[in-house]
Amino acid sequence: MTLIDARSAGAGPDRPAAADPSLAIATAGLAKRFRGGQLAVDHIDLAVPVGSVYGFLGPNGSGKTTTIRMLLGLIHPSGGSFTVLGASGADGIDAALPRVGALVEGPAFYPFLTGRQNLARCDAADRTADLGTSRARIDHALEQVGLLAAADKRYRAYSLGMKQRLGIASGLLRPRDLMILDEPTNGLDPQGTREIRTLIRQIAAAGTTVFVSSHLLAEVEQICSHVGVMSTGRLVFQGTMADLRGRGERRIAIHTAEPDRAAKVLADLGLAGAGVAGQDVTAVLGEHAPEAINAELVRAGVPVAGLATVRPSLEDLFVQLTGEGFDVNG
Repeated sequence: MTLIDARSAGAGPDRPAAADPSLAIATAGLAKRFRGGQLAVDHIDLAVPVGSVYGFLGPNGSGKTTTIRMLLGLIHPSGGSFTVLGASGADGIDAALPRVGALVEGPAFYPFLTGRQNLARCDAADRTADLGTSRARIDHALEQVGLLAAADKRYRAYSLGMKQRLGIASGLLRPRDLMILDEPTNGLDPQGTREIRTLIRQIAAAGTTVFVSSHLLAEVEQICSHVGVMSTGRLVFQGTMADLRGRGERRIAIHTAEPDRAAKVLADLGLAGAGVAGQDVTAVLGEHAPEAINAELVRAGVPVAGLATVRPSLEDLFVQLTGEGFDVNG
C-alpha cells in the first residue's frame, strides 16, 4: 500500500482539465515521460462520472498505475492537467485528498501487529483525522470489509484476501467520495476475488465513486458501469459498458451443409467479410434483415440448419482495441 503524500502535483497549463461537478476525475492530455525517454502515459483524457464504478482496464505495463500515481499527487505529470473531486492538480489536490481513499500496488502492514493496530497507525498518520473518534471509525471500517471478527488477529496470520480487504479498510477510515483501487484482486483465489468484488459493490452502493484498475476483463465486466481501456500508454476506449458491448459490427452466422453456396448468396446480396469455417458461414450483417437473408438462402436451395446474429465478444473487442490479448479471467 502506498501512503498518499498530500503534496501538490504540478500539471501543464496548456490544456486545463475542467472542474466539472459531474466528474469525480477528469484529465486533459495527461502525460508522463520518464527520464529514460519512455512515454508511459500518452496524453489521455479521462472522464470518470460521479457515482460510477469505473474500470481502468489494460494489459500489465499499459500505464494504469502510473496514471493513478499522478492522480494521487505521488508523481508529477510531464504534461496535461487533471482534477480530482474538483481540485486541480496544478493548484494542489491537498483539499481533496481527505475525501479520497486509495490502495496502490498492494497493501503493506506490520506483520507482528493486529489488523486493528495497523489501522490505528494508519489513522494516526492522517493529520486531518479526529483521533477522538479513531476507535469507532476503525471498527466501522473493519466491519465494512468483513474483518471485525479478525480485528485482533496478527496481520501475518491473514490470508491474502484478508490482507487486501484490510488495505481497502485503511482507505475507509473516513467517509470517502472517491476510492481508487489498483489491481485489488491481484493474486487472489476465486473466493478472495468474489469477496473483493462484493466489497466494491457495497462501497459503490453507499454513494462512493470507485475507480478500479485491472488487467482482468471478467472482473471489470461484472462490477463496472463505465470503462476506460489503456494500451501502451494510450486511452483507446472510454464509455459505458453498454457502449463497449455495442461496439463492433453485427454479423450473421449460418450453419449449413453447403457453406460455399451460402457464402456466394451472401456475397451476391452485398454482405461484406464473408468467411467459411467448416459448415459455418459468417458475414457483416450491415443493414440487411436476417429474415430476408434466410429467405434468399432458401430460395437458392441452400439448406439452413441454423441462423443467428452475433456481435464480437467482449474479449474480441478488447483484443481489437489493445492489439494484444491479456488475461480474461486471471
